[in-house]
Amino acid sequence: MPQRGPRVLSAEERQHILDLVSNLPAVWYAPTTTHVERKRLVRFLIKDVTLTRRATTIQVAIRWHTHACTTLEIPRPQRSCDVRRTSPAVLARIRELAASHTDHQRAMVLNHEEYRAGLGGPFTAAKVQWLRWHYALPRPHPSSPDQPRGDGRYSARAAAALLNVDVSTIAQWCNAGQLEYLQEALHHPRWITLTPEYIAALRTPVRQRKPRHSPT
Repeated sequence: MPQRGPRVLSAEERQHILDLVSNLPAVWYAPTTTHVERKRLVRFLIKDVTLTRRATTIQVAIRWHTHACTTLEIPRPQRSCDVRRTSPAVLARIRELAASHTDHQRAMVLNHEEYRAGLGGPFTAAKVQWLRWHYALPRPHPSSPDQPRGDGRYSARAAAALLNVDVSTIAQWCNAGQLEYLQEALHHPRWITLTPEYIAALRTPVRQRKPRHSPT
């Protein structure tokens, strides 16, 4: 039986192959290209790949069959323990708030500033307490209730004293949107933002009590 020789491509087929070579992404992403064909295509293009592990990255050196070489630097994947570790920025923030915030208040601030714990989820007083113990962070030393916190916010009682009004008036102004405040959850304490402009606009003069006259 006579053996068949190599098939000779027509001019049209040769041109079609050349067109595909010049548009490799179209061949790669074509719905008719299978995964097996993509692997073959990679072997036709790439001669070898060398990986070099560095401190924070992995260097990828790709040597093509044309003898050209492409070098890439990709970040090294984090270890599972590093992924779960609390961010140094969170620890620094907890340390900053120690002089004026309780653990509960520090958790409120961290959640408000959109920090996240290492294991995910919002911060709680228990999480902040555990972080203090584990990393030997300062214990909370909150300031007087009549003084602002470290972030400048006042308790409702301190705001009322500063503005010469009742605490109920502070609640009304908060509900009406006249005062900006932070509240972790419903029925939790409000922490009021008082700027000099707010104080000048809302502070009421101190009422002077008239002396009582004793009957003669």
